[in-house]
Amino acid sequence: MTLYDVPAPAKVNLFLHVVGRRADGYHLLQTAFRFIDLCDTLHFDARADGVIGRAAELPGVPPEQDLTLRAAHALQRATGTKQGVQIGLEKRIPQGGGLGGGSSDAASVLIALNRLWGTGLTRRELMALALPLGADVPVFVFGQSAFAQGVGEELAAVALPERAYLVAQPDASVPTPEIFSAPDLTRDSSYITIADFLASPTFCFGRNDLEPVVYRLYPEVLGASRWLAEQLKPYGVAVRMSGSGACLYAEFSELSEAVLAKTEITAIMRGADKTISQTHPRFRLVRACAGLAEHPLRNWIAR
Repeated sequence: MTLYDVPAPAKVNLFLHVVGRRADGYHLLQTAFRFIDLCDTLHFDARADGVIGRAAELPGVPPEQDLTLRAAHALQRATGTKQGVQIGLEKRIPQGGGLGGGSSDAASVLIALNRLWGTGLTRRELMALALPLGADVPVFVFGQSAFAQGVGEELAAVALPERAYLVAQPDASVPTPEIFSAPDLTRDSSYITIADFLASPTFCFGRNDLEPVVYRLYPEVLGASRWLAEQLKPYGVAVRMSGSGACLYAEFSELSEAVLAKTEITAIMRGADKTISQTHPRFRLVRACAGLAEHPLRNWIAR
Protein backbone atom coordinates (compact mmCIF):
# COMPACT_ATOMS: atom_id res chain seq x y z
CA MET A 1 0.00 0.00 0.00
CA THR A 2 1.22 3.48 -0.82
CA LEU A 3 0.34 7.15 -0.39
CA TYR A 4 2.14 9.53 -2.70
CA ASP A 5 2.17 13.31 -3.14
CA VAL A 6 1.01 14.07 0.40
CA PRO A 7 1.31 17.84 1.10
CA ALA A 8 2.83 19.44 4.18
CA PRO A 9 2.12 23.19 4.04
CA ALA A 10 4.18 25.95 5.62
CA LYS A 11 2.75 28.41 8.14
CA VAL A 12 3.29 32.03 9.03
CA ASN A 13 2.83 33.55 12.47
CA LEU A 14 0.63 36.59 12.00
CA PHE A 15 1.90 37.80 15.38
CA LEU A 16 3.88 36.17 18.18
CA HIS A 17 3.88 37.42 21.77
CA VAL A 18 5.87 35.81 24.60
CA VAL A 19 3.72 36.28 27.69
CA GLY A 20 5.59 34.24 30.30
CA ARG A 21 7.73 31.25 31.12
CA ARG A 22 6.86 28.06 32.97
CA ALA A 23 8.95 26.58 35.78
CA ASP A 24 10.17 23.86 33.38
CA GLY A 25 11.63 26.52 31.07
CA TYR A 26 8.99 26.34 28.33
CA HIS A 27 7.79 29.72 27.12
CA LEU A 28 4.14 30.74 27.16
CA LEU A 29 3.06 32.22 23.86
CA GLN A 30 0.16 33.84 22.13
CA THR A 31 0.19 33.66 18.35
CA ALA A 32 -1.95 33.21 15.26
CA PHE A 33 -1.09 30.55 12.70
CA ARG A 34 -2.01 30.65 9.05
CA PHE A 35 -1.15 27.97 6.48
CA ILE A 36 0.23 29.00 3.08
CA ASP A 37 0.55 27.08 -0.17
CA LEU A 38 4.31 26.61 0.02
CA CYS A 39 4.45 22.85 0.67
CA ASP A 40 6.83 19.97 1.22
CA THR A 41 5.69 16.69 -0.34
CA LEU A 42 5.82 13.25 1.29
CA HIS A 43 5.54 9.74 -0.14
CA PHE A 44 4.76 6.62 1.87
CA ASP A 45 5.37 2.95 1.05
CA ALA A 46 3.94 0.63 3.71
CA ARG A 47 6.09 -2.25 4.94
CA ALA A 48 4.93 -5.45 6.60
CA ASP A 49 8.15 -5.94 8.61
CA GLY A 50 7.60 -3.04 11.04
CA VAL A 51 10.71 -1.16 9.90
CA ILE A 52 10.47 2.63 9.63
CA GLY A 53 13.03 4.28 7.35
CA ARG A 54 13.78 7.10 4.93
CA ALA A 55 13.84 6.76 1.17
CA ALA A 56 16.79 9.16 1.08
CA GLU A 57 18.98 11.04 3.51
CA LEU A 58 18.01 14.58 4.50
CA PRO A 59 21.19 16.72 4.48
CA GLY A 60 22.06 18.03 7.92
CA VAL A 61 19.36 15.97 9.68
CA PRO A 62 20.53 12.65 11.18
CA PRO A 63 17.84 9.94 11.52
CA GLU A 64 17.51 10.36 15.29
CA GLN A 65 16.60 14.04 14.80
CA ASP A 66 14.29 13.52 11.82
CA LEU A 67 10.77 14.52 12.88
CA THR A 68 9.18 12.40 10.16
CA LEU A 69 10.76 9.24 11.60
CA ARG A 70 10.00 10.29 15.18
CA ALA A 71 6.35 10.90 14.27
CA ALA A 72 6.06 7.50 12.60
CA HIS A 73 7.61 5.75 15.60
CA ALA A 74 5.29 7.65 17.97
CA LEU A 75 2.20 6.48 16.08
CA GLN A 76 3.55 2.93 15.85
CA ARG A 77 4.17 2.79 19.62
CA ALA A 78 0.85 4.39 20.54
CA THR A 79 -1.24 2.01 18.44
CA GLY A 80 0.80 -1.17 18.64
CA THR A 81 0.66 -1.65 14.88
CA LYS A 82 3.14 -4.10 13.41
CA GLN A 83 3.35 -2.19 10.15
CA GLY A 84 6.31 -0.14 9.02
CA VAL A 85 6.90 2.43 6.31
CA GLN A 86 9.48 3.98 4.04
CA ILE A 87 9.12 7.75 3.88
CA GLY A 88 10.18 9.91 0.97
CA LEU A 89 10.40 13.67 1.44
CA GLU A 90 10.71 16.47 -1.10
CA LYS A 91 11.74 19.64 0.76
CA ARG A 92 10.60 23.05 -0.47
CA ILE A 93 10.04 24.79 2.85
CA PRO A 94 13.38 26.23 4.00
CA GLN A 95 14.95 24.67 7.08
CA GLY A 96 15.64 27.09 9.93
CA GLY A 97 13.25 29.60 8.42
CA GLY A 98 10.43 29.88 10.97
CA LEU A 99 7.86 28.49 8.51
CA GLY A 100 7.28 25.25 10.42
CA GLY A 101 8.53 22.88 7.73
CA GLY A 102 9.74 20.13 10.05
CA SER A 103 6.64 20.42 12.23
CA SER A 104 4.37 20.26 9.20
CA ASP A 105 6.20 17.21 7.86
CA ALA A 106 5.74 15.45 11.21
CA ALA A 107 2.02 16.27 11.31
CA SER A 108 1.48 15.04 7.74
CA VAL A 109 3.24 11.78 8.70
CA LEU A 110 0.85 11.28 11.63
CA ILE A 111 -2.20 12.03 9.49
CA ALA A 112 -1.09 9.99 6.49
CA LEU A 113 0.06 6.94 8.43
CA ASN A 114 -3.10 6.99 10.55
CA ARG A 115 -4.86 6.51 7.20
CA LEU A 116 -2.35 4.16 5.53
CA TRP A 117 -2.00 1.89 8.56
CA GLY A 118 -5.70 2.08 9.43
CA THR A 119 -4.95 2.94 13.05
CA GLY A 120 -8.09 5.08 13.39
CA LEU A 121 -6.95 7.66 15.94
CA THR A 122 -9.06 10.77 16.40
CA ARG A 123 -7.80 14.29 15.81
CA ARG A 124 -7.49 14.83 19.56
CA GLU A 125 -5.44 11.63 19.94
CA LEU A 126 -3.15 12.61 17.06
CA MET A 127 -2.67 16.08 18.56
CA ALA A 128 -1.61 14.47 21.84
CA LEU A 129 1.05 12.50 19.93
CA ALA A 130 2.05 15.68 18.08
CA LEU A 131 2.87 17.93 21.04
CA PRO A 132 5.97 16.03 22.31
CA LEU A 133 7.39 16.29 18.78
CA GLY A 134 7.34 20.11 18.89
CA ALA A 135 5.19 23.05 19.93
CA ASP A 136 4.11 23.80 16.35
CA VAL A 137 3.17 20.25 15.36
CA PRO A 138 -0.34 20.18 16.93
CA VAL A 139 -1.65 23.10 14.85
CA PHE A 140 -0.93 21.22 11.62
CA VAL A 141 -2.99 18.28 12.92
CA PHE A 142 -5.68 20.71 14.11
CA GLY A 143 -5.90 21.73 10.48
CA GLN A 144 -7.34 25.25 10.66
CA SER A 145 -6.08 28.79 11.03
CA ALA A 146 -5.76 29.13 14.76
CA PHE A 147 -5.25 31.44 17.70
CA ALA A 148 -2.78 29.61 19.92
CA GLN A 149 -1.83 29.93 23.58
CA GLY A 150 0.16 28.04 26.19
CA VAL A 151 3.19 26.41 24.60
CA GLY A 152 1.22 26.12 21.38
CA GLU A 153 -1.21 23.39 22.38
CA GLU A 154 -4.25 25.55 23.27
CA LEU A 155 -5.84 26.16 19.87
CA ALA A 156 -8.98 27.96 18.80
CA ALA A 157 -10.06 28.13 15.17
CA VAL A 158 -10.29 31.60 13.64
CA ALA A 159 -11.87 32.58 10.34
CA LEU A 160 -9.46 34.75 8.35
CA PRO A 161 -10.13 36.70 5.15
CA GLU A 162 -8.43 35.68 1.93
CA ARG A 163 -4.89 37.02 1.84
CA ALA A 164 -1.65 36.39 -0.04
CA TYR A 165 1.93 36.52 1.16
CA LEU A 166 5.33 37.36 -0.22
CA VAL A 167 7.83 35.16 1.60
CA ALA A 168 11.59 35.72 1.54
CA GLN A 169 14.37 33.81 3.27
CA PRO A 170 17.55 35.77 3.97
CA ASP A 171 20.82 33.92 3.63
CA ALA A 172 20.72 32.73 7.25
CA SER A 173 19.48 29.75 9.24
CA VAL A 174 18.31 30.60 12.76
CA PRO A 175 18.24 27.89 15.47
CA THR A 176 15.10 28.31 17.57
CA PRO A 177 16.63 27.28 20.96
CA GLU A 178 19.25 30.02 20.67
CA ILE A 179 16.55 32.68 20.29
CA PHE A 180 14.36 31.46 23.16
CA SER A 181 17.37 31.22 25.50
CA ALA A 182 18.55 34.79 24.83
CA PRO A 183 18.60 36.91 28.04
CA ASP A 184 17.17 39.96 26.25
CA LEU A 185 14.09 38.16 24.91
CA THR A 186 10.85 39.88 25.94
CA ARG A 187 8.96 37.43 28.15
CA ASP A 188 6.27 39.63 29.70
CA SER A 189 4.06 40.84 26.87
CA SER A 190 0.49 41.55 27.92
CA TYR A 191 -2.17 38.94 27.28
CA ILE A 192 -4.61 39.70 24.49
CA THR A 193 -7.87 38.09 23.41
CA ILE A 194 -9.04 36.55 20.16
CA ALA A 195 -11.37 39.52 19.80
CA ASP A 196 -8.40 41.90 20.06
CA PHE A 197 -6.71 40.08 17.20
CA LEU A 198 -9.77 39.78 14.97
CA ALA A 199 -10.56 43.47 15.41
CA SER A 200 -7.40 44.39 13.48
CA PRO A 201 -8.53 45.59 10.04
CA THR A 202 -5.30 44.67 8.25
CA PHE A 203 -4.26 41.67 10.37
CA CYS A 204 -0.92 43.37 10.83
CA PHE A 205 -1.63 42.99 14.53
CA GLY A 206 0.81 43.15 17.42
CA ARG A 207 4.41 42.16 16.77
CA ASN A 208 6.84 39.26 16.85
CA ASP A 209 8.69 39.37 20.17
CA LEU A 210 11.49 37.23 18.73
CA GLU A 211 12.41 39.76 16.04
CA PRO A 212 14.68 42.03 18.14
CA VAL A 213 16.76 39.06 19.32
CA VAL A 214 17.11 37.62 15.82
CA TYR A 215 17.98 41.04 14.39
CA ARG A 216 20.69 41.49 17.04
CA LEU A 217 22.24 38.05 16.60
CA TYR A 218 21.79 37.86 12.82
CA PRO A 219 22.37 41.31 11.31
CA GLU A 220 21.92 39.84 7.84
CA VAL A 221 18.26 39.21 8.72
CA LEU A 222 17.87 42.80 9.94
CA GLY A 223 19.47 44.08 6.74
CA ALA A 224 17.21 41.92 4.61
CA SER A 225 14.13 43.10 6.50
CA ARG A 226 15.02 46.75 6.00
CA TRP A 227 15.84 46.26 2.33
CA LEU A 228 12.64 44.34 1.66
CA ALA A 229 10.56 46.94 3.50
CA GLU A 230 12.09 49.67 1.34
CA GLN A 231 11.18 47.83 -1.87
CA LEU A 232 7.62 47.26 -0.66
CA LYS A 233 6.92 50.87 0.32
CA PRO A 234 4.87 51.50 -2.84
CA TYR A 235 2.54 48.65 -1.83
CA GLY A 236 1.92 50.04 1.67
CA VAL A 237 2.62 46.70 3.36
CA ALA A 238 4.77 45.92 6.37
CA VAL A 239 7.47 43.26 6.66
CA ARG A 240 7.35 40.80 9.54
CA MET A 241 9.42 37.79 10.59
CA SER A 242 7.68 34.43 10.95
CA GLY A 243 8.31 32.38 14.09
CA SER A 244 11.95 32.44 15.17
CA GLY A 245 13.09 33.41 11.67
CA ALA A 246 14.86 33.82 9.44
CA CYS A 247 12.02 34.01 6.91
CA LEU A 248 10.29 37.32 6.35
CA TYR A 249 6.87 37.96 4.87
CA ALA A 250 4.49 40.69 3.81
CA GLU A 251 0.72 40.33 3.58
CA PHE A 252 -1.26 41.38 0.48
CA SER A 253 -4.98 41.57 -0.22
CA GLU A 254 -4.60 39.79 -3.56
CA LEU A 255 -2.27 37.08 -4.86
CA SER A 256 -1.75 39.13 -8.02
CA GLU A 257 -0.22 41.92 -5.91
CA ALA A 258 2.16 39.48 -4.21
CA VAL A 259 3.16 38.03 -7.59
CA LEU A 260 3.82 41.53 -8.98
CA ALA A 261 5.93 42.43 -5.93
CA LYS A 262 7.93 39.21 -6.32
CA THR A 263 8.53 39.96 -10.00
CA GLU A 264 9.70 43.49 -9.30
CA ILE A 265 11.97 42.50 -6.39
CA THR A 266 13.52 39.68 -8.42
CA ALA A 267 14.22 42.14 -11.24
CA ILE A 268 15.84 44.62 -8.82
CA MET A 269 18.09 41.91 -7.44
CA ARG A 270 19.12 40.74 -10.91
CA GLY A 271 19.88 44.32 -11.92
CA ALA A 272 21.95 44.88 -8.80
CA ASP A 273 24.01 41.79 -9.63
CA LYS A 274 25.17 43.56 -12.77
CA THR A 275 26.16 46.83 -11.09
CA ILE A 276 29.12 47.23 -8.75
CA SER A 277 27.57 50.23 -6.99
CA GLN A 278 24.37 48.43 -5.99
CA THR A 279 24.09 45.84 -3.25
CA HIS A 280 21.19 43.87 -1.87
CA PRO A 281 20.73 41.05 0.64
CA ARG A 282 20.93 37.55 -0.72
CA PHE A 283 17.72 35.56 -0.51
CA ARG A 284 17.46 31.79 -0.74
CA LEU A 285 13.74 31.98 -1.46
CA VAL A 286 11.35 34.62 -2.68
CA ARG A 287 7.87 33.23 -3.22
CA ALA A 288 4.34 34.59 -3.63
CA CYS A 289 1.90 32.33 -1.77
CA ALA A 290 -1.83 32.22 -1.22
CA GLY A 291 -3.11 31.84 2.32
CA LEU A 292 -4.98 28.56 2.79
CA ALA A 293 -8.42 28.40 4.39
CA GLU A 294 -7.51 25.09 6.03
CA HIS A 295 -4.90 22.33 5.98
CA PRO A 296 -5.20 20.24 2.77
CA LEU A 297 -5.31 17.02 4.85
CA ARG A 298 -7.91 18.22 7.35
CA ASN A 299 -10.61 15.88 6.02
CA TRP A 300 -8.31 12.86 6.27
CA ILE A 301 -9.19 12.58 9.96
CA ALA A 302 -12.75 11.36 10.49
CA ARG A 303 -13.22 12.60 14.05
